[in-house]
Amino acid sequence: MKTYMLLLRGINVSGQKKIKMTGLKQSLEKLGLQNVQTYIQSGNVVFDSAITSESSLEKSIEKLIFESYKFEVPVLVFEAKEFEIIVKGSPYLDSETVEVNHSYFVLLKTLPADFLVALLNSETFLNEEFVISAKCIYLNCKIGYGKAKCTNNFFERKLKVQATTRNLKTMSKLVALSSVVN
Repeated sequence: MKTYMLLLRGINVSGQKKIKMTGLKQSLEKLGLQNVQTYIQSGNVVFDSAITSESSLEKSIEKLIFESYKFEVPVLVFEAKEFEIIVKGSPYLDSETVEVNHSYFVLLKTLPADFLVALLNSETFLNEEFVISAKCIYLNCKIGYGKAKCTNNFFERKLKVQATTRNLKTMSKLVALSSVVN
């Protein structure tokens, strides 16, 4: 049995693609996932599973959501240990950045092409900086994410991948929840 993080992209935003977390939790339990815990309404879930393939879990959950809610959403699944490594690997964990809540994680569903990463790395943006790793783009928005040019949609367009963004508080809470599950 392994512990996983499930992140859904683009649900419960401006009344679109509504999924109640209580219903999602029940559906995931019917799928055979155990110790299912949700965090806030934006599609953050911690669970245990005997299935050890992240892509198999993603496909099963995508199918479940489509059958239950009649729409598609990008589904990202990470093993809890990998997720914790991603959080600890952020270059933007200095006290000043953390204190003002400017540290973000753009989690990638697939690896972007090297040439697209190189093109994006050649660009610079006022008040925004980022570091691209294999599974995550670490983002520091010095004026806040709401005013950022480097948004989730921006990175998806530039790198031609699906992604979802979370702030440090959410990422840290999910790591803490995974410790409780284990």
